[in-house]
Amino acid sequence: MAEGEEGKKQVDWGILVPVFLLGIIGIMTIFSAAASETPDLQKRLCLKQAMWFAGSMMMILFFLFFNYKRLFSWAEGIYIVSIVLLIAVLLLGREAGGARRWLPLGPISVQPSEMMKMALVIIIAKYYSQKSITGGLTLRHLIVPMVLTAVPFGLILVQPDLGTAMLLVLITAFMTGFVKVRRRTVLVFGGALIAAAPLIWMFLLKSYQKLRVLTFLNPDRDPLGAGYHIIQSKIAIGSGMLFGKGYMKGTQNALAFLPEQHTDFIFSVLAEEWGLVGAGAVLLLYLFVIVWGIGIAYKCKDPFGIILSVGAIGVIFWQVVINVGMVMGLMPVVGVPLPLISYGGSSVLTFMMAIGVLMNISMKRTWIE
Repeated sequence: MAEGEEGKKQVDWGILVPVFLLGIIGIMTIFSAAASETPDLQKRLCLKQAMWFAGSMMMILFFLFFNYKRLFSWAEGIYIVSIVLLIAVLLLGREAGGARRWLPLGPISVQPSEMMKMALVIIIAKYYSQKSITGGLTLRHLIVPMVLTAVPFGLILVQPDLGTAMLLVLITAFMTGFVKVRRRTVLVFGGALIAAAPLIWMFLLKSYQKLRVLTFLNPDRDPLGAGYHIIQSKIAIGSGMLFGKGYMKGTQNALAFLPEQHTDFIFSVLAEEWGLVGAGAVLLLYLFVIVWGIGIAYKCKDPFGIILSVGAIGVIFWQVVINVGMVMGLMPVVGVPLPLISYGGSSVLTFMMAIGVLMNISMKRTWIE
């Protein structure tokens, strides 16, 4: 058998082990985090998360028989469908908590802004892989990626969902930085961003978003209002100390001091119950996935596959960094879920799509058409 043919059939099972562990830890933590809810709701949340996780694992099997190269020709179609879904959310979406982010599809609701992450990765990877650039990207090269990012950014921002909108910018920046940008371009772009910052503050951010930034800079300015979430989160994380209070024994969670405890602030629940050791172990699992993904990108020989894998890593990396930074008070609260641990089917599906893409690239990495 030729080396290339052998490469096509190698299934990269190594990355699935930490993913499976994260999925199980997520379901267990959701069960604990929902302890203050009714028993019926507690079981229902775990069951739905388990079903999304199992369904996403099945989706990975689909990727094993799928050639990622087809994404190259489907990139525009996937991007346009994702944009249409974002528009549909604004027109037909379900409103909850002052935001219109969910699109009802029969018995379930999906969050198209989550799907947009991988759609953006695919089309940006196609664009950069077609460019033969020596010396780095110029401002002219960045016009297309900026437009491709600005359109979903605007649609998600008006939902409103500042966290996911900013995540798209960070993912594009992550991929662009990997491709390499000229120093002059970075200086001009950075200068323009600094100059535009006052305008963004005055005209783009809503009042509650400005309040979150001010609270991040000084959490004690409104401890019973805007600063309440982050103060309670830090108390929960600190009270876990080295080994934690034990599974389902976290008082901050059980007494309902923690807000959004089974979604955005679930890492605080985990840290309170399992301490620094348990929370560190979960972060090591994420690190393992990211390092494994970097290895896949490094071994790939196809420009599209390399940039696509970097984008998939960016999706995972930024979600973990922002969520953990947010609950520890190192970043403003922007509502980004922790992959596979926070409750949410769309988030699980997006993470597993990134894993499926990485596995597929790993299988086909020696295959250059």
